[in-house]
Amino acid sequence: MSFPLTADAREHGLTGDGSTNDQPALAKLVDAAGAAHAADGQPRVIHVPPGRYVIQDEATVWRSGVSLIGAGRGVTRFVLGNPGNPAQPVPLAWFTSQHHGADRGNHLADVTFAHFEIDGSGVWTEAYDPLAKGLGLQYVLRGRFTDLHIHDTAATGFGCDFLQDTVVEGVLAARCGRQDPGDRMGGAGIGIGIGGWGMVERLTVTSCTAIGNGTNGIFVELQRAEWPPPRGIRITACHTEDNRFGISDWGADGLLVTSSTMLSNHEAGFDVSSQGTAGVGGRGGLVTGCVIDGNVRDGVGLGNTPGPYALRSNRISNNGRYGYWQHNLEGGDQEPATDIVLESNEFRDNALDGIRVDAGMRNPSILHNRFRNNGRRRAPATEGGGDGVRHGSLTLTDEHADWPPDGHRGKRLTLADGRTALVTFNTATQLALAPWRPGAGTAWPPDDVPAPGAAYRLPGAGGPCAGLTVAAALTGAHLRGNRFWDDQGDPTQTHGLWITPDGGWHGGRVSGNDFGADPGAATRFDTPPDDPDRWHDNDP
Repeated sequence: MSFPLTADAREHGLTGDGSTNDQPALAKLVDAAGAAHAADGQPRVIHVPPGRYVIQDEATVWRSGVSLIGAGRGVTRFVLGNPGNPAQPVPLAWFTSQHHGADRGNHLADVTFAHFEIDGSGVWTEAYDPLAKGLGLQYVLRGRFTDLHIHDTAATGFGCDFLQDTVVEGVLAARCGRQDPGDRMGGAGIGIGIGGWGMVERLTVTSCTAIGNGTNGIFVELQRAEWPPPRGIRITACHTEDNRFGISDWGADGLLVTSSTMLSNHEAGFDVSSQGTAGVGGRGGLVTGCVIDGNVRDGVGLGNTPGPYALRSNRISNNGRYGYWQHNLEGGDQEPATDIVLESNEFRDNALDGIRVDAGMRNPSILHNRFRNNGRRRAPATEGGGDGVRHGSLTLTDEHADWPPDGHRGKRLTLADGRTALVTFNTATQLALAPWRPGAGTAWPPDDVPAPGAAYRLPGAGGPCAGLTVAAALTGAHLRGNRFWDDQGDPTQTHGLWITPDGGWHGGRVSGNDFGADPGAATRFDTPPDDPDRWHDNDP
């Protein structure tokens, strides 16, 4: 009997009753559909009606030409678990190089996963296993992943690699990476390994949301150091919030990130570095039209890249340390980044410097940006306790305080019992605190809120803060048409431009900049530039 082009999962053994293990029936159905496709070349579609489908103890090996279509998020639900096999990760579907010999010649083609939910909260492995995903497919050709809600997985939610001619759209990944301690591979909302198809991987990630995931919200990661970083990858109209990193480029060439929001992430809103499996940073990328705001530490962290890279027309604001931080991590590429372009961005209200350069750069272009009211972390050291002090899951209130707004942004709060938390912003009497890890919902593990009156202390402000601080060698820099100013009643951005004793400005051209209204504080050169004759038409 031939297998139909479309099949109703209920008519092939799945129950969706919330108690029966539907994994054996799903595996049998996928095998039958895959065999039919292999025989006649016609892709098959499995329709899954509303229901709660329990998938336990084994993952289903997927087949080429087989699509899985539900009735909608929250309507068709796949509930993963491994109570009878705690050593086994249980993604809904997997097909990998390690276990199934996936490669360019043995790939999945013409598959669609759409309109359902994956609940990974029932999977607990004996040790952290990066394969404990929601979806774990490798080498996909002409794939489409749309309108999926993946949440509470032990490792990455959407963890699919080497996606050629593929679209990932409308995926909501929340609280994934439950078992990731924060420094392991995986544990992301949407994590996509790249490089397997060669120098070009045509992939679009669009209209996706990643919230409260253990490592990255959305990231692409080169899987082998010897592979060339691929081109052709786009991330557009996405939202990342309360992840360790918002969006990360760990090894692409020419990644395009556009019209996205990166908010309240713990390390950086956008990150380029060598933290991925291959230890290779991205290069040639473009970030444009994004809002990168309120991240607990840095708005943008960029390093371990030979360059080029460009950020244009972004708002980079209210971050807990630097708006943009140029730096290199140990173990990655240490050469100066070449041809970094920062153009028409707004750097404002960040806790410390708008831009901080702590690693070498060659031929950067810093053009037509606005640097306003940075250095907000200017409140002096303080401590308190006793009457009037109250603690919440993510707040501290001291009725006797009179703090400058956001004066403690990014500081580490310390309690008398040694516990600490990071301040995200503050009013005159209340501190807002970051969760102790992404998705936690509390600053105090394990939700042990301090008693009323518990004593606390906050450190002081630190040193000067500038719109642009240079603490490494800049060679051939072009700085043109930028505006630096502070219009607060009590200014916090102490300088427009500061070259520290560790910095250096070699060659290049500096022209047409407005460094601020106060000639005495507009610029500070602890290390004078090499060629001041190429500095002209600046005010003051």
